[in-house]
Amino acid sequence: MSRASVLVVLLVFAGSATALLAYATRDSSGSSIASPVTIPQPTAAQLEAAYLGKLPVAPESERVDVVAPVFSDPTTITNPLFPISDLHSAILTGSVDGKAFHTETTLLPDTRIFEWAEGQQVETLTSQYAAYLDGRIEEVALDYYAQADDGSVWYFGEDVFNYDENGAVADTEGTWHAGMDGPPALIMPAAPHVGDVHRPENVPGFVFEEVTVKTTGKTVDGPRGLVRGALVSRELHQDGTYSDKVFTPGYGEFYSAHGGDVEALALAVPTDALDGPVPAALEALSGGADAAFVAISANNWKAASARVGTLEDRWRTYRSQQVPPRIAAEMSLAITALERAVTARDQARAGTAAIDVAQSALDLELRHRPQAEIDRTRFELWVRQLLVDATARDLAGIRGDLATLEWIRDRFATTLDPVELTRVDTQLVGLRGALNDRDLGGISAGAARLRATLAAMSV
Repeated sequence: MSRASVLVVLLVFAGSATALLAYATRDSSGSSIASPVTIPQPTAAQLEAAYLGKLPVAPESERVDVVAPVFSDPTTITNPLFPISDLHSAILTGSVDGKAFHTETTLLPDTRIFEWAEGQQVETLTSQYAAYLDGRIEEVALDYYAQADDGSVWYFGEDVFNYDENGAVADTEGTWHAGMDGPPALIMPAAPHVGDVHRPENVPGFVFEEVTVKTTGKTVDGPRGLVRGALVSRELHQDGTYSDKVFTPGYGEFYSAHGGDVEALALAVPTDALDGPVPAALEALSGGADAAFVAISANNWKAASARVGTLEDRWRTYRSQQVPPRIAAEMSLAITALERAVTARDQARAGTAAIDVAQSALDLELRHRPQAEIDRTRFELWVRQLLVDATARDLAGIRGDLATLEWIRDRFATTLDPVELTRVDTQLVGLRGALNDRDLGGISAGAARLRATLAAMSV
């Protein structure tokens, strides 16, 4: 009788009738030798139970996400079409429901471990996706990714927080976790070919999407010119509709449109990073936005109007250089909004517009400065917005501002020393308490203290 033995383990995901058959053998020394594992797939009955039974899904024989690869170094994600390890920060812009849409995607320093099948754990990177609709927080998602040894990138779930018009979490619809709710999902093959089919989301009843690769090697317009090697995929959504999504080397997700809504990449680092310090013309734009905010806060409309004129001149000068077009469009809109609000002497709208100009300038500075520095400055700008909304007695705005601050904090927390971080966290907790008490005076005072804390840290 051979000294090698064969162990066959049958694993069944909760709520699924589909089994995962894993094989392991032991050699003469007793060492375990792993062999391929089949990813469990939702059954036709499950699709039917989730009212997805009529979806024209591809046969399993056409799918490239059924056999699970090995994960030896899962947090090194270098797939050129989904390079999460190297993509520190990305900005996308567009429109949703006819309103301006802006997102910031940031790689966080922490990781998370998923046991996607019994005894099979994978460590994943965490990417924070923050979406703003018409300038206010709409959604935040923590997405979990890992790369297999063959170069394919897998999606292990997300924690989703959807915000309502009052700045509060309305629901967590879209949240799912591999191993608890269903199988991990393939988000980018190692070497995509036309006709490949896979499911980036594969949990009927929670999330579901099937993708077919339509085109590879396409050339598209990017933030700094032409980008070659793009992939275009056709997505089948769970409502039976289709849309196209574009991925490009160095950027990952590049463009998507569905039902009139558009989300397109505006800038990403390090792909779009530039050598050298922040140009003087760009620094002048940031400084001008700061000066306009000070004048508006003091109700000094003559000074504010003069600052707007200077900003317009500085923007014309800087825009003559190579500026990512989608960021340029946002900056132009912000300056126009600022000019109109100052003319109308509307302090709340003018203060917000001045902050928006500063935010667009920060987007451009991302090409020259480290991501954590940019997010630390973004944090300070949202503290300003908190002051604007407290003055306007806008509780919904305050609630959304504070949620935004709490999320941005996670992007740069590891760059602070423990005392600084404790001070910031304590003041955020104090602001949350003042909001719960509807203490507008306490919110204004707390925001002023937090601005002072940030200013002292930057010295």
